[in-house]
Amino acid sequence: MNYRLQQLLEGHEPNYILPFLWQHGEEEGVIREEMARVHEAGIGAVCVEARPHPDFLGPKWWSDLDVIMDEARKRGMKVWLLDDDHFPTGHAAGKAIEAPEELHRLFLGERYIDTLGPAAGASLLLDTLLLTGLRPTYSTVDYAQGRNKLVSVVAVRRDPSDGTLLGERVDLTGKARDGVLYWDIPEGHWRVFVISENKKDGSKAQEDYLNPLDRESVRILLDTVYEAVYERYKADFGHTFAGFFSDEPGFYNDRTTFNFESRPGKPGVSLPWSREMPALLERELGEDYRKYLYLLWHDAGEQSKIVRYTYMNIVSKLYGENFCDQIGEWCRARGVEYIGHVLEDNNVHARLGCGAGHFFRSLWGQDMSGLDVVLWQLVPGFDELSFRTTSGETDSEFFHFGLAKLGASLGHIDPKKQGRTMCEVYGAYGWTEGLKLMKWITDHMLVRGVNYFVPHSFTQRAYPDPDCPPHLYAGGKNPQYRYYKHLNRYMNRISHLLSGGRHVATASVLYHAEAEWSGEAMYFHKPVKELMRRQIDCDVLPIDVLLHSAKVEDSKLRVHREDYECLIVPFAEALPAAMLRRLAEFADQGIPVRFVEGLPLRSSEGQDVSAELACLAEHRNAKRVALNELAPDLLAEGYYDVRASEYEPYLRSYHYVHDGLDVFMFFNEHPHQILSAKVTLPVQGDAYAYDAFHNRLNALNAIAETENGSLIVQLVLHPYESIVVLQGVDLQDDAEHPISEGESELELNGEWSVAIADSDSYPRFTSWGTLTALTNMSAPAYLPRFSGTFRYETEFEWKDSAGADVLLDLGEVYETAEAWVNGEPAGVRICPPYRLEIHGLLKKGINKLVIEVTNTLAKEQHDFLSAFAQQEPSGLIGPVKLMKLSEGTI
Repeated sequence: MNYRLQQLLEGHEPNYILPFLWQHGEEEGVIREEMARVHEAGIGAVCVEARPHPDFLGPKWWSDLDVIMDEARKRGMKVWLLDDDHFPTGHAAGKAIEAPEELHRLFLGERYIDTLGPAAGASLLLDTLLLTGLRPTYSTVDYAQGRNKLVSVVAVRRDPSDGTLLGERVDLTGKARDGVLYWDIPEGHWRVFVISENKKDGSKAQEDYLNPLDRESVRILLDTVYEAVYERYKADFGHTFAGFFSDEPGFYNDRTTFNFESRPGKPGVSLPWSREMPALLERELGEDYRKYLYLLWHDAGEQSKIVRYTYMNIVSKLYGENFCDQIGEWCRARGVEYIGHVLEDNNVHARLGCGAGHFFRSLWGQDMSGLDVVLWQLVPGFDELSFRTTSGETDSEFFHFGLAKLGASLGHIDPKKQGRTMCEVYGAYGWTEGLKLMKWITDHMLVRGVNYFVPHSFTQRAYPDPDCPPHLYAGGKNPQYRYYKHLNRYMNRISHLLSGGRHVATASVLYHAEAEWSGEAMYFHKPVKELMRRQIDCDVLPIDVLLHSAKVEDSKLRVHREDYECLIVPFAEALPAAMLRRLAEFADQGIPVRFVEGLPLRSSEGQDVSAELACLAEHRNAKRVALNELAPDLLAEGYYDVRASEYEPYLRSYHYVHDGLDVFMFFNEHPHQILSAKVTLPVQGDAYAYDAFHNRLNALNAIAETENGSLIVQLVLHPYESIVVLQGVDLQDDAEHPISEGESELELNGEWSVAIADSDSYPRFTSWGTLTALTNMSAPAYLPRFSGTFRYETEFEWKDSAGADVLLDLGEVYETAEAWVNGEPAGVRICPPYRLEIHGLLKKGINKLVIEVTNTLAKEQHDFLSAFAQQEPSGLIGPVKLMKLSEGTI
């Protein structure tokens, strides 16, 4: 038997969970209590967040962190630290603004003056235009608050008919004298662009942040926070102290902090800049690069796209090298790891503003890949339609089909990440979110390859802490906390099976960042969506990796431990010339290349690539394909691993391989429909179902075998249900016999006694009354503001034999359920299907059934974040049925 599976079946569960632990400066006893509750929930690590702490890096902070470290040492837990006092990372505990001015944030901005010639002897008040803080009501220069540094002045001729910028341009930078620009304006309309460096633009909330493009500026964060932690806990580094977490660092150059459309070309928005930028732009665009800087804001056809691509290519590399890579190298040199994530929301992962320019470059220096899901970004059933959240509407296709695949792909292809992808989950959904939705989100991540989790969050502030609920313990007020350990054990067990081995995917999809910078482009998640709906797994690959790491072996595209059978290129008007040459090489080496909706038209840099494009247009291994024909084309060519007999758009699959063990995870993502599918697996021999909630193996009988011996299994998955199918050596001795429900059933229609208990009083219940028919207990006539546990008791007659094995089906439940039969525990369910196997507890004659149903705190709190989602009923809705079980097929 494979060692990892054996570990689990023997009860050893390594930890893959590190929840945020928020610090506010509480008393020592409160901190120790919270650490105990984290550990009690089946969690072996915390990620300490100082964002609310009043004394970060001060005496009270160190005292509190000492307590956490002490508790962690005693309990064998790990401690991670979120690396700043503010969100997002980059404030450097207030020290960035105290640093020398050259290390402050720096931006490139533009203004322009419209002129008309001929006008000999004309002049422009250049110096006044460079002053900051002036406005119509404070127009004289003595009101100026500062002065921007001139970079260039360029005049561009305009079309007199419509104002379009034409190709004729004149560099006027050298014509300024004592702050005045003297120019004999030629005939016609001219727009004079004044490009300057400034320190005051960008998001107001991040005005005292470091410059992520500047290596010395980033060093302020290392010197202030990282070195201080190392000095105090050096002996714990690599042991109890595991590493640091950066939370959503980025450029933040847009005054609208969380505008996800910020990129070159957005009017009035200054762009990230650094001391290195002039030399780098000169290297790429030539000595006269200053003449083209205005094109970062203004459209002039293909030339604008070339300049914008060049700029984005440079700043995204600088961010990766000077911020993420530098911090990661510091951590690894001291025996700890560096993790975290950038903002990915609504495709900003490839943009400016709150983005970091390029997802893969921005995280390459970290030791795990990372992402987050918060604020109702993932909602069951909203995989295509947008969902209204606190910050606008979601690009639901990206969140459902792109985000987790983006993160997991980086985890697969970067050797230093060792196949590890972390996701910050559950945060800021409001108290409406309970364990049911958390389990759905968890499965959504697992089945895409995410295997480390940062639940958001544990807070030590007295309930109700208004900060981004739900909170997992909430000072004991969260009535579902006692069931939270069931989700965590489930999460740890499956994560263990999806770690330390090799992911199997037949397709690779090109990441679209460079294409978007260069012109019209299709999002990478468009083809990924088509593949996922056909159970064709894939990874998303950046151009950097395809140019420098990928190689062709045995007719497959190999990246690290991944082998892909084909490469898919979403439509791109332009791609870098080196990438176009590389695509032609891949085709020559036998790799099938699929261009979705057409081939590129040019190179991103403006280089001549006509030969490469002609080669690809005629190559036998390169093919144009419509988006809706992509998946059928791959299926017809055999580029798949598992295959469903029918179209199953909500069936997600993931294949992971260990020595002697194949792991297949399947998940039904539809929130309402039962999924029934015959699925062919590329393995031979007996298959088994691993029940991660109960940590057991069940035999899984194949319904057929293909001509080559591959297994065909029948999957029946209810909403919110997943299954892990295993095939490997020496599994049979640990497997239980499969069971199936019989035809006979007994529906319980008797009277129910109902009692209630909130978190403070549980398990001491107060009688509420009786129900002759089960109903929504949050309806207006019942208990609409009650949050806690409903206890249902009834008696029923069992006429069959005593000790019979039955399936107890609770029907609809909102939302966690625990049952007892004749006083004996019968099990817990935190999500649909609410079905419990009952073995040996029934007696012939009268039996007593007790069911406890626990809802969320949304009924009590009516919090702001919960107002963005529909509210579910509360209690046991049913119908409640008993069905006899017999040995059979799962």
